[in-house]
This record gives sequence, structure tokens and C-alpha cells, in this order.
Amino acid sequence: MGAAGKRGGKAVKSYPVSLGGDPIRHKRQQGYQRTPEGHYVLDWRNPNSRFHLSLHISYPNKADRAAAAKRGAAPGGDIMVHGLTNGLGALAGQFLKHDWTDGCVSVSNEAIEEIWWNVRDGTPIEIRP
Repeated sequence: MGAAGKRGGKAVKSYPVSLGGDPIRHKRQQGYQRTPEGHYVLDWRNPNSRFHLSLHISYPNKADRAAAAKRGAAPGGDIMVHGLTNGLGALAGQFLKHDWTDGCVSVSNEAIEEIWWNVRDGTPIEIRP
């Protein structure tokens, strides 16, 4: 799987990613280890994350909260685009071969640094399977 930035409808850059431990289908509620799919915003950043930098994804949105409430479940939250677990950057090749997050989007430490410095808060993103 991968993530790409677009400018003028054309890919500018793409990155290998790891997703939630159960990456098929949209995240429906907390604890599913799925990554949300759809239109969101990178709305704030955490330079002190337990991962190498992290950018927050605006999940759950209004529709996600309503769908979870209809099922009587919590939608979950704290979904981020982030680097690898602090101190484990040397193992990037192993991490990126597996879906291991709790619903986040993980990229290499080099990739998150590039994204961190080049993407502004408020940038819309689309997460697709």
C-alpha cells in the first residue's frame, strides 16, 4: 500500500505505508484496528509523539460519529500519520512489510519528516483502500 501527494491532479510523491492490523474495510469503531477510509483533514501535529513525529487525521468526522452511535459504539480516535516507534527507526524495512498500527497510517521516519515539513495543518487527505 502507499500514500501519495497530488498537485494539479498528478502525484507529486508517494510513500510505502503500514495501516491498522486489520486494514480491510473502513474503521467503524474503537478497537477494530482498522484505518479510516474517506475524506479527512490533517488538522494538528504532535512533535512529542511516542512515534517519530505524527500528524492527526480528523477522524471521526460527523458521519463516522453518527454511524458509530447508531450501532451503540464509540468511533475511536487519535488516528495519525506517523513515523516508526521512537528508537526503532533502524527496523523500518521490517515495519513497512506489515500492517501493525491500531488504525493509523505509518510511514518511514524519513517520509514523515518530509511530510511534516511540507504539509500544512488543514491539508485535506483522502484515505483509500
